[in-house]
Amino acid sequence: MAKVHPNTEENCVDGVEVAGDRKDKSRVLTVWRKSLLFGCSGFTVFDEEGNLVFRVDNYGCGRAGEVVLMDAAGKPLLTVRRKKLSLGENWKVYNGEDSVDPVCSVKKKYASRLHAKAGLARVADCRRRGGRAAARYEVEGSYSRRSCTVYDERRRAVAEVRPKETARGVGFGDDVYRLVVQPAADARLAMAVVVVLDQMFGSRIPLIKG
Repeated sequence: MAKVHPNTEENCVDGVEVAGDRKDKSRVLTVWRKSLLFGCSGFTVFDEEGNLVFRVDNYGCGRAGEVVLMDAAGKPLLTVRRKKLSLGENWKVYNGEDSVDPVCSVKKKYASRLHAKAGLARVADCRRRGGRAAARYEVEGSYSRRSCTVYDERRRAVAEVRPKETARGVGFGDDVYRLVVQPAADARLAMAVVVVLDQMFGSRIPLIKG
């Protein structure tokens, strides 16, 4: 059976070698749509060396409309909450387990006949820096096919979800895929966006209800 986490032979993106701690290289994470804890649903995320970096462990009795992204030791990093009483699907991302001053929002986009390729979601930074307008990002592609990209306002890819294959080209299926994060992007926020996309477009039973 092939390893879920990356190894040195697979540590590349489109033929370019990836060094995990180098600031000028993309960071490649392996996302496993599975909790390592019995009786939980969630995510387990490995770095290029096969080390656990992020996890989501949701019991059935968890808070409605909430998912907590943790580090390997179980420390809350970000909390994703669905905004109630809003048109469409709108999610907020907070630092730690805070419930005020969200870091960013993620809103589902709905395709129309005129804009069939309008994209999956829009991500807006809720924090203003130095009086500048908050940054906005567009998520395009297909999450169900594990092939989508987060673009900034200049159409630069800042994060990508891609299928994961072994060195022999054998796929792992929909539950295991790659998250490629560009050097200037925050891997925690990128993973939080993946959690929201999974709630919006995942074909499996969602992590949370409500």
